[in-house]
Amino acid sequence: NSRASFSIFCSTPKRKKYSLVKMNSLMIKVFFFLVLISNGYSTKLDSYPPTCQRIECPNYNVIESGKDYEIRRYDSPMWMSTEPIDDISFVSATRTGFLRLFMYIQGKNDKHEKIEMTAPVMTQVKPSDGPLCSTSFVVSFNVPKKNQPNPPSAESLHPQKWNESSYAAVRQFSGFVVDADIPKEAAALSASIAGTKWAAAIEKSRSKDNSTLYTVAQYNSPFEFKGRVNEMWFTFAMDSAIAI
Repeated sequence: NSRASFSIFCSTPKRKKYSLVKMNSLMIKVFFFLVLISNGYSTKLDSYPPTCQRIECPNYNVIESGKDYEIRRYDSPMWMSTEPIDDISFVSATRTGFLRLFMYIQGKNDKHEKIEMTAPVMTQVKPSDGPLCSTSFVVSFNVPKKNQPNPPSAESLHPQKWNESSYAAVRQFSGFVVDADIPKEAAALSASIAGTKWAAAIEKSRSKDNSTLYTVAQYNSPFEFKGRVNEMWFTFAMDSAIAI
């Protein structure tokens, strides 16, 4: 059952409560990618998310456009990534990771340098060694091209460089992301590419230890209610033996 295979969360997780009243202006900014409600539904893939017309996004080439999916080859982007965060909630883990990354781009790094905001904020979902029903999440910020040759360093963050053989199968969906969207969108993408050479390449990549199950890319501020674009990614390295 493909849908069941992506049910990584407990059926009735206890959700943490956060007081918006106690948040200062900094925390409001931190919630740039906080997801609160959902009206998620699938959308036709655009050539590029609209947000990327305003701020920098990683470059990619579209290798194949299929029914409800797209295969992309990324142009060696660099990410600044958190250490793995064990949590039962995608939303909670992304919030925690983004706080660390937001402080980083605001100057909490070894160069005390402010860095431009980019998109998307990427959350990788990985198998966890933590307690039952927890999952491991790595949250990443796309490093601007001008900072990539020598990105500032910071405690508990590390650069993650994709190589030229980095590919992603992508499904777009809209609305504000909530935990229930994640297994649903992952199962839908899995169904779309079932039986293709891409599915075989993805399965091969996942066979490695501690491999990423899937990745969620979020492009919009929570204050944008129209034109929201999120993406479910299955990342993989393309085997040279598989013809493109």
